[in-house]
Amino acid sequence: MAESSDQERPRIILGIDPGTVVTGWGVVQGNGNTLRHVGHGTINSSNAEAQAKRLSRIYRELTKVLREFQPDAVSLEKVFFALNVQSALKLGQARGVALLAAAEYGIEVHEYSAVEIKSAVVGFGHATKQQVQMMIGSLLRASGRVPVDAADALAASICHLNRQAFHARVADALPKKPTPLRPSGKTVR
Repeated sequence: MAESSDQERPRIILGIDPGTVVTGWGVVQGNGNTLRHVGHGTINSSNAEAQAKRLSRIYRELTKVLREFQPDAVSLEKVFFALNVQSALKLGQARGVALLAAAEYGIEVHEYSAVEIKSAVVGFGHATKQQVQMMIGSLLRASGRVPVDAADALAASICHLNRQAFHARVADALPKKPTPLRPSGKTVR
């Protein structure tokens, strides 16, 4: 039986939890049902710094991560509606910088809601950051405590890997289309 080579080879996913003060990133390798922690970190800025400087730092640091880990895809949290317009605008700018970095490296980006990401890791879409952090430590057997923003980024990576595996199982379960016949009754190859 021929196996899907794209789903059988290990995939490296970079998750990003964008923020202008702290941006978390996390890299997970998925191979079938196996998850392996590859790396994580945070990009920290000061509130006192100009927004442009913060965005520049996020971009530079994310490009270093992209070069080092060479992920197959990036997983990012979708924009949500916030009560504070200024916070939402700044978050959108940080997301834009992350999208730009991925685009410049030719890496596909997948976006998931916070509920989807938390459900993929904790099983509950309204889990707290601490619950996500604990589950990440358990799922990836990470040594030491993973910072909250990096844990959220690792969760985004796992969400994408889980979604990919689910879609592959669904595709495998669907009936295969029969090979079309030529008018002579012979199979087309």
